[in-house]
Amino acid sequence: MKLSKFNIVIIIGFLAIVGVIIMQLFIINNAHKLAKKDTEDKIFFALQDVLEKLYKDNQTGLLVANQVEKVSGNYFTVNVNYEFENTILEHYLISEFQKNNLDVDFEYAIYNCTSDQMAFSNHINSNGKKEPIKCPTCFTKNPEYTYYFAIRFPDIEQNYFKNLNQYWIFTTVLFLVLIIYVYSVVLMLKQKKYTELQKDFINNMSHEFKTPLASILIASNYVKQQSEIKENTKLMKYNQIIVNQTNKLNEHIEKILYVAKTESKQMLIDKTKFEIKPVLDLVKDNILLKYDKKIDIEINVAKPFQITADEFHMYNILFNLVDNAVKYSESSPKIEINVTQSHQQLSIQIKDNGCGIPAKDLPFVFDKFYRVSRKDITNIEGFGIGLSYVKKICDLHHWKIAIANNIEKGVTVTILINSKEYV
Repeated sequence: MKLSKFNIVIIIGFLAIVGVIIMQLFIINNAHKLAKKDTEDKIFFALQDVLEKLYKDNQTGLLVANQVEKVSGNYFTVNVNYEFENTILEHYLISEFQKNNLDVDFEYAIYNCTSDQMAFSNHINSNGKKEPIKCPTCFTKNPEYTYYFAIRFPDIEQNYFKNLNQYWIFTTVLFLVLIIYVYSVVLMLKQKKYTELQKDFINNMSHEFKTPLASILIASNYVKQQSEIKENTKLMKYNQIIVNQTNKLNEHIEKILYVAKTESKQMLIDKTKFEIKPVLDLVKDNILLKYDKKIDIEINVAKPFQITADEFHMYNILFNLVDNAVKYSESSPKIEINVTQSHQQLSIQIKDNGCGIPAKDLPFVFDKFYRVSRKDITNIEGFGIGLSYVKKICDLHHWKIAIANNIEKGVTVTILINSKEYV
């Protein structure tokens, strides 16, 4: 199976993070071994120093080799080879451990040759506090020695891990990164799947919806030309309703397709140079043809500006804005379109005398499917995607768009085009 570039990047990223985590675990393992060896060496040297002090007190030299013996990772025996006081031993143990920076709990026991038993002493915390021994059964006799003591470090393993805190923190962060990465990959794969489904939906919708609508329009226009229909006022009226509603449905489908294409990145912007005035004139002519009422549209262009944009989508967004201005205006809509240059930007302003937009709704009018609820106007249909489409086209061109209520009545929509995109 051939892998896409997207899948290859995901696999490489996943393997890289796994490799880093494995390397980090290897580093932690080595650091644990080094910490363990360092601690055991310090214990050995500290016990050796304790032995030297005990022999110095007894005014004798070391008579036995290998007197400090490691029985296990946390258990040591020390062959003293003569009698000694437990209080003196405890003092030396505490002082030598502090001297060697051994910040660990320990407990010790001394072999009593008279009773042939281990005589238990104290459990001493790292802060020097003395407590009873917590595990008497952990001390065992050594038949090879006569005068010796045993020392045990119950929490030494925890101490090793405590010293590796920074390594564990870094490893935890890496694991979190891996989890987030895997989660992100899953979301991306799901999103990719949804994008493909959306693409299929758009293609199917284009065919399954627009083809029947085109057939209905052709048939309706043909029927309208028949003499029987022309002579019957009711049939003519019904046929005109079919044509109008079909055109309206076709217009809604076009808007849905535009928005869907921008979401799925299928929409391509084909930029060309053209004059803005003829486009505005075309918008005006089509608006006047669409509505059977008096509409006053005034177009003011400071000079013949040429802009670099997608002419098809430019026409669509201007038509949508003017169409909205007509819909939400009174019986005699008055729309003023001003194209001016200011601060190295081309400004296209569409001002109407409509009912305006409530202040609470202004920040959301460009959101997809958002519709302003109005009690005064209930006969206007739509999906709330017209202004969303306008905003997306402006974003694709890197233009700015804003909407604000006028002081008296109506709203003004302003599109700002960068200086590099017009002359």
